[in-house]
Amino acid sequence: MANESTYCDFIKNLDENNVHKIYHDTQYGFPLDSDNELFGRLILEINQAGLSWNTILNKKDNIRKAYSNFSIKVIANYDDKARIRLLNDKGIIRNKLKVDAVIHNAQILIDIQKKFGSFKSWLNNHHPKTKEEWVKLFKKTFKFTGGEITNEFLMSTGYLKGSHKKNCIIYKQILKKNPKWNTN
Repeated sequence: MANESTYCDFIKNLDENNVHKIYHDTQYGFPLDSDNELFGRLILEINQAGLSWNTILNKKDNIRKAYSNFSIKVIANYDDKARIRLLNDKGIIRNKLKVDAVIHNAQILIDIQKKFGSFKSWLNNHHPKTKEEWVKLFKKTFKFTGGEITNEFLMSTGYLKGSHKKNCIIYKQILKKNPKWNTN
């Protein structure tokens, strides 16, 4: 993607079956209502740190399966046996800091759900914020959520602008699903 200015530019000549094209056209920037799916997107972003997004997209199904279909309640209760299982799973990113962060963040999300009703409500309660304000909040709340991880998570879920160019057909589809997205 180094020579392209946006993800929209990057995917425009890709085959319909390319993982980037599929992600761009069906997931990137689309609002998510499910707490588990929101957490799943955060898990993917955490796992991407230091790696290519291509690697994550190609391992996405394995990551979903290894992390109990992104179930916050299940992951929050992972024990040492589950950690070892994850660290030995060749189908995912086997990084102790990332694995520990995901489990810790699931435990934090259980508390957030108790206080706010849902992860989505917590996000909505803090929306809108600038990227800098979001990063500060995420660093204070979660583990392994630096600036780029937080930014991509929020762009990919529609809380920050930038996932699509205004002339992108997908931008228009997202506006139909979430008219407020244009004003984020």
